This record gives sequence, structure tokens and C-alpha cells, in this order.
Amino acid sequence: MSPRIPSVVAAVIVMTGAAGAMAAAPLSVTIDDLTVRDSLPDAAAFCRPASATTMAPGPNQSLGVRWSPGPSGTRSYALTMIDPDVPQDLAAMNHTDRDIAADAPRMTFTHWVLTDIPAATTHLGPGEDGEGQAAGGKQLGRTAHGVRGQNGYASFLHDGAYGGYDGPCPPWNDRRPHRYVVRVYALDLATLGLSGPFTRGDMETAMAGHVLASAEASASYTPNPSLRQ
Repeated sequence: MSPRIPSVVAAVIVMTGAAGAMAAAPLSVTIDDLTVRDSLPDAAAFCRPASATTMAPGPNQSLGVRWSPGPSGTRSYALTMIDPDVPQDLAAMNHTDRDIAADAPRMTFTHWVLTDIPAATTHLGPGEDGEGQAAGGKQLGRTAHGVRGQNGYASFLHDGAYGGYDGPCPPWNDRRPHRYVVRVYALDLATLGLSGPFTRGDMETAMAGHVLASAEASASYTPNPSLRQ
């Protein structure tokens, strides 16, 4: 049984904006369509279990995410989704002769980068940033709901841009359910001015000094059959 992970985490950050004002401005974030155990649905997965020891392409439907309006002065939002539980030893993934221990060393993987979300937007519906899979992932650049940055699959698969959202694909032999953390930032800029294959790190650099508030929500996902029961 995987541990229950709260779907909403109160993690408000208030920073000095361009005008130098400081104000307590709570923000809240929720993820749509979680299971009873606060797990992501299979519909959101980049790959999902086909059997106890095999994986198949998943629906890869971008998460539905909603948030409360930002504080006065909010001109846009930015959003990221990360997995902080990826095993550092990638060679250990998906082996039938061994498990990855729950306490094995971990690293962070980026699944979603979206900036310049209009200030009037406080909800992205399921699939709004895309679903399904295409060679090289989704295109980078501007959409009706924001500007897509590059997620971690670009450096992992080396076959394309992988813009915007691409969902979970944790190893089926991992004894730790992976956490997926969605963070939304309220910004005092209408645009961060980013284009091309910019990363989460590039986004964080561009946001420095312009975050009015931020908050996160998290949920889990695992293809490990013993943890899904």
C-alpha cells in the first residue's frame, strides 16, 4: 500500500516584486481527478503498466490543475511539475532480477514547464496542454494557455524538443511511489520573455524578483504492482 500523499500542500512563498512591495498573499493549488489514494490517474502517465514487468505508452494527458487568483499586481502565472524521486542509478530501472530500494539515492526530473499563463486563467483542464505521444514530444513555444518550455525527456530520450507536459514513467521495479509536485507562481510580469528550448532552471532565473506568491500540490504514481494493490 502506498503512503497517502496530500493533494494540496500549503507552501506559500512571498518575494519582493519589481516595486519592492511585500505582502502576505496566499495561493492554493489543487490537481483534478486524483484517485481515492491521492494518486494520479493512469490517463496522465507517459507510460503505464502493461503487465507486472512490462510498460506500454500511456495516454499522456496533461493534468488538470486549478489555483486561486494571485495577489493584486499578478500579471501572469508560471507552472512546473517535477518528480523528486527518480533513482540516480538509471541502470537499475525495470529489471526483473532486482528491486530499487525505497531508500535508494534519488534525483529530480522535470515533467512540465509552462510560462506566461494569462492572468485571467486559474484552471487548466485535463489534456489542455496536450495528450498522447508523438515523436520528439510536443512543440515548444506559445499556445493559447501559455509558453511551453522543455521538460526532462528531451535530455533523457534525445529525439526531440519535448515541450510542455509529459507525464510519469517511473520504473515498475521501484519500491518507492514517486511524488509529482505541481507548483504555480503568480508573477508581476506579463511575460518572462523566454523562447526556444528553455528549461525549468531558465524559468526560475527569469522569475527571480518577480514572484508575488507561489504554492504547490502533489500526488503519487507507481506502476509497481505490489504498491498499486
